[in-house]
Amino acid sequence: MSRVQLALRVSDLEGSIAFYSKLFGVEPAKRRPGYANFAITEPPLKLVLLEGEAGHDTRLDHLGVEVTDTAQVTAATRRLKDAGLATFEENDTSCCYALQDKVWVTGPGAEPWEVYVVKADADVLGRSATAQDPAVPCACGSDEGRAPGRPVGAAANTGCC
Repeated sequence: MSRVQLALRVSDLEGSIAFYSKLFGVEPAKRRPGYANFAITEPPLKLVLLEGEAGHDTRLDHLGVEVTDTAQVTAATRRLKDAGLATFEENDTSCCYALQDKVWVTGPGAEPWEVYVVKADADVLGRSATAQDPAVPCACGSDEGRAPGRPVGAAANTGCC
């Protein structure tokens, strides 16, 4: 089963968790410091909440399509490349407290999209397995360190969420 992912950067994580729990009638599937995700069955949605700066409005962090296996990520990568889209691939990357394989593309309005599979749980928010400097933390949803033309989360030395 595939499902769409919506990742939001929120200033009040606890308040947002309470709101979305009521809105969708489910509790978070995963909670970690500064992070929560909901695996919503109806409608099929993976809602990710990333803690942002206090006092800022909620904003879109990124969008995605969660798939069930790496073969689907590989097929999506091939399809996107064949369609002429620029892609950025990450394999065995730790992101959003999960080990993932993924491919990124950027929409016409600079909105970052990922097609990804969760392979296992991870103990950290994220560090790219392919980062040049493994001490550089993930730039999930941040423009800081992002290379021009690369999607959010695909910074020069980082990659995740």
